[in-house]
Amino acid sequence: MAEREPGDGETPAAHPTGGGAYGFFFGGFVRLVMAVPVVAIQIAAVALIVYGAIETWHFVDAIFFDQDHAVSHDQILLLAIEIVDLFLLATVVQVVSLGIYQLYFNQDLQLPAWLKIRTLDDLKSKLVGVVITVMSVYFLGRAVTWTEGDGIIYLGVAIAAVIAALTYFLSKIDDGH
Repeated sequence: MAEREPGDGETPAAHPTGGGAYGFFFGGFVRLVMAVPVVAIQIAAVALIVYGAIETWHFVDAIFFDQDHAVSHDQILLLAIEIVDLFLLATVVQVVSLGIYQLYFNQDLQLPAWLKIRTLDDLKSKLVGVVITVMSVYFLGRAVTWTEGDGIIYLGVAIAAVIAALTYFLSKIDDGH
């Protein structure tokens, strides 16, 4: 009978040079440890979603039911953008949690293609893309209600510089460098 070579369907932990019991223990330990950030980050995402729902109620209340404190058109725009920003942040946190889960536990989740994470670079790419969106929405909210002179230019340039740097970073991830 021919000896089996590593990679013939055998897992590395089952092969003597693949780590054996030590590899099995260490791999299990790492997975157990990584369950903590997956759960903690997921809890943070749920907390942000609940907070966003409460803020949405306050928004609706301010527009329709609070007769004592009328809100202006600009305040309504800003509040709406801030709510969108809050839910986008919750999405970022959710994507990170799902990404870590996929990297350490289960790559075969039934998720939309845009949420599939196969490598750490995939997770970084998704995270940077959503961060760029959040920063853009943040700037939009500030620009809509800005009344303090030309200071918005400095904020815009700073955000644009960060977005440019993140875009360059994404291009390097996509190029495989």
